Amino acid sequence: MLFNSFVFLLGFLPVALLLHWAAERFAPHWRLPVLAALSFVFYGWWDWRFVPLLAFSILLNWLIAEAFQKTRSGGLITLAIVLNLAVLALFKYFNFFADLAAMIPGLPTTKLDLALPLGISFFTFHHIMYLTDLRRGQAPRFDLLRYTLYISFFPQVLAGPLVRWREIMHQFDERPYQRSDAAQRIACGLMLLTIGLAKKVLLGDPLAEYANPVFAAAAEGHLVTMAQAWQGTLAFTFQIYFDFSGYTDMALGLALLFGVVLPQNFEAPYRSLSLQDFWRRWHMTLSRFLRDYLYIPLGGSRHGLPLQLWALFATMALGGLWHGAGLNFVAWGVAHGLALAVGVLWRRAGLPMPKLLGWLLTFLFVALCWVLFRATSFEAALAIYKGLFGLTEIGSGFKWRALLPAAAVALIGPTAWAAVHKAPPARWLAVLAAVVFVLVLFKIGDDANYEFIYFQF
Repeated sequence: MLFNSFVFLLGFLPVALLLHWAAERFAPHWRLPVLAALSFVFYGWWDWRFVPLLAFSILLNWLIAEAFQKTRSGGLITLAIVLNLAVLALFKYFNFFADLAAMIPGLPTTKLDLALPLGISFFTFHHIMYLTDLRRGQAPRFDLLRYTLYISFFPQVLAGPLVRWREIMHQFDERPYQRSDAAQRIACGLMLLTIGLAKKVLLGDPLAEYANPVFAAAAEGHLVTMAQAWQGTLAFTFQIYFDFSGYTDMALGLALLFGVVLPQNFEAPYRSLSLQDFWRRWHMTLSRFLRDYLYIPLGGSRHGLPLQLWALFATMALGGLWHGAGLNFVAWGVAHGLALAVGVLWRRAGLPMPKLLGWLLTFLFVALCWVLFRATSFEAALAIYKGLFGLTEIGSGFKWRALLPAAAVALIGPTAWAAVHKAPPARWLAVLAAVVFVLVLFKIGDDANYEFIYFQF
């Protein structure tokens, strides 16, 4: 079920909160089993066929971790990581590699008609983080219940944030409603949930109506005018931000309601003054994962400039492939890897970069790369690029009304996390949040209910 749906907001969430409160209040030892059961119900609501896959994945990885605790055989962890990546590759990348193999004349290929389990990339990465830290001697043993909840906790199981075990596991043993700041946490959680819903429904979804027709026209081989290309590109640039950061705000808010603090995932990325700065602000938990579990093991910045540039390139290329089984996603990652490498060389040379120019170049580069991310093929991306660079008709009818408030919030307004935690307790804020929540419910009822973009990853 979607966070931005009636069944979740008016059905699942109230029932889940009531059950969680009752367990925490009258039978604290049942709190974690209740949370785990709720998480599996939430996950199974999408497609019950994938519940056994999630459960088996958790059990197998936990059993291998248990065996490692007894034997200290690093080969067990390697085996577990390979198995996790193999399952991910089977569901997400089998047909992609089959298409690549089909380019070789005479080579027989086979395709599988497999549905992609929701959240498989995210819970696979959670397994890898824990197992890698376990092998490094940094992670302790956890019982099956706590490990199950670490992987399946419903606010973050589908699209993150990517949570390290050390950030969350100790919180499962707390009595959240007995904390001195329990009321404040609940208030912040409700505010974050409301703001996230508003960002998704009131800002992100209207931009989809600007972007989708343009990219659909490009996919169908139609000419895309300059006005249409810039409209579609800018609309998707802000849509994906409000869609994904709105989801993250909701995830953080929901987790707070259940007594868990999740890490932030966005810090006003479109205000970045460099691409390096952008990746410190965009999908921050994924950036940390790529840095600590891929970039540094590949060599990082401590073994000479050539290896650093290679590590950046390889990390971002693989990061692009993680986002989607398509060459356009690989190209998106490669472009970011090359640009980050240029940034390293620029800084090594000690060349200046005025702040305004740095922001403009970063924003334009990110926006142009989003075309590769959104387009369904290189041909469709090329049609958009032709329009962007004036190689087609100028056109008319540029739509800006939904773009203007979105740009203002993204470039000027505070982040939801900062706004919520800096706001003083006030009755008028509670009333305002309630009004916004009701408006969002009316909007959900009137319009198409778009899925979150990152659910496909």
